[in-house]
Amino acid sequence: MEKKSNNVLVGMSVFGAIFFIFGFATTFIIQLSAPVMAVFNLTEFQAQLLTSSFFIAYPIMSIPTGMLINRIGYKWTVSMGLILMAIGSLVFIPAAKIPSYPLFLMATFILATGVVFLQVSANPYVTAIGPESGASSRLNLTQALNSIATMVAPWLIAVVIFRGLELPALPTEAEELVYGLEVATRIPFPFIVMALIVAFVAVVLFMIKLPVIAVDKKDTAPASVYRYPHVLMGAFGIFCYVGAEVGNAGLMVNYLRGGTLGLSAEMASTYAAIYWGGAMVGRFFGSIMFSDIAAKSKKYMLAVLVLILALVSGAFVTDWNWQIGGIFTGVALVNFIIMQFGCGKPARTLAIFALMAGILGLVTTFTTGHVALWTVVSIGLFNSIMFPNIFSLAVKDLKGGELGSASGIINALIIGGAIIPPLMGSIADNYGYTYAYIVPALCYLYIFFFAVKGSKIRPASMS
Repeated sequence: MEKKSNNVLVGMSVFGAIFFIFGFATTFIIQLSAPVMAVFNLTEFQAQLLTSSFFIAYPIMSIPTGMLINRIGYKWTVSMGLILMAIGSLVFIPAAKIPSYPLFLMATFILATGVVFLQVSANPYVTAIGPESGASSRLNLTQALNSIATMVAPWLIAVVIFRGLELPALPTEAEELVYGLEVATRIPFPFIVMALIVAFVAVVLFMIKLPVIAVDKKDTAPASVYRYPHVLMGAFGIFCYVGAEVGNAGLMVNYLRGGTLGLSAEMASTYAAIYWGGAMVGRFFGSIMFSDIAAKSKKYMLAVLVLILALVSGAFVTDWNWQIGGIFTGVALVNFIIMQFGCGKPARTLAIFALMAGILGLVTTFTTGHVALWTVVSIGLFNSIMFPNIFSLAVKDLKGGELGSASGIINALIIGGAIIPPLMGSIADNYGYTYAYIVPALCYLYIFFFAVKGSKIRPASMS
């Protein structure tokens, strides 16, 4: 029993680091659309193609990756993913130096292919490494680690790329050119650091022994999972969730810059960091509430620690503005209170959070100023438990090879991040940013349906 617990601890530690890495890479690319828009003087639709080139890798590579896992195992698949991430990160250096937008798109796709390898491996591994009853708790914990990285990424963009740069409200063509070139010179550094880190993790991975998740060879055919309606409806839930989350974030910086508040690019990026920080805080809450901890007093004590984390992190990314940190903490407290209505049940909590996120999206559409700012930022808190809960509900009752194949199908539908942001960008270009937020509100409506009804539909043999 002790050896088994140690194996779980080793596996969770390694994959916690993996979640952090691909969380940082994913969010950095999403938030990079604003700097790239400045470098190449793009429309919002064109800038969101950078996000599309990242998420298009999921439908192309996810199912083959699921098959690859069944052939070579989790460890080698993860190692290959890390190597691809390092290569993609290095391609960004010449892309920014030239600068070349097509090369940016190519570098993004290579990086994304590595992330797909990691993500398709990581989610089923964390689900299967321990008891099924704790799957949602483990996924929420690793997603929380992922979200620490997602909060760091936009903050890093604000500090490394936008700090000290100001563009006049009505810039001349020459001013826009100088601004764009300066932004381009600041882009390579984060990618150099990323390449070094993932290369280091790949070396460490080769040196350790991971717990092995058994695969039943007779169940490895991808077609075997298509008979499960909850898998397919869960996959579309992931399409909607990723598209909504990425679309909200991808447009946020330019939305806050051009709105009634007229924030600087640096300040708008810090609010994007708070948006992603909300996902981090909410996932820590989720990990606590979906855990096997029996004593409510212990859960509430841990929740207080998370609220302190919200206060400090919200203040940190805004140059120690404790007022903003306090507002963020207050919103986080409301999120935790609402989570109690879920009673620790993944489907029920998912339904409540999807409904709240949809309402916040609609309020963002029909309001302005500080109200719209905090409603769009607060969506991050309600996004928090969606991916792990949708995923765990979608793969419930699956075993062995079915689990890897289902993960491939579900992760293929992360293509929502390639389709919904450009759609929102096109609406923003033609009708204004506020109306673009109707799209994610509709996505959350489907997730509500999946939580209430779709996740419960099973073939007759499983009911």
